Amino acid sequence: MITGIDHIVLTVRDIEAAVAFYRRALGLKAVIFGEGRRAPQIGEQKINLQTLGQETRNHAAIGAGDVCLLTDETPDSIVAHLAREGIDIVEGPVTKTGAKGPFTSVYFNDPDGNLIEVSHYS
Repeated sequence: MITGIDHIVLTVRDIEAAVAFYRRALGLKAVIFGEGRRAPQIGEQKINLQTLGQETRNHAAIGAGDVCLLTDETPDSIVAHLAREGIDIVEGPVTKTGAKGPFTSVYFNDPDGNLIEVSHYS
């Protein structure tokens, strides 16, 4: 029935600050959709950004997100990039299990406290 994930939604304090962070931290481009909403894009998926109260159908909370993103980069290169950008690592590199089996992950928080995991399958 389900074939994939189109987008996820993270709740942030400042959408433009979040867009800038995802550009800097992960090299994501930002797209505009709907009535001027912004989203960092990853291939054919995106991270829709919302402010608290913008969407009334969910139980959003700032910083409650937990997202795992895949990379072809080595964990060491991700660690080095985050260090150059002044982004503190919460955990990793550490072996975890993803949808396809074991991978190596590096964890950090975005400016709003959402947990971002960047993972590499060997």
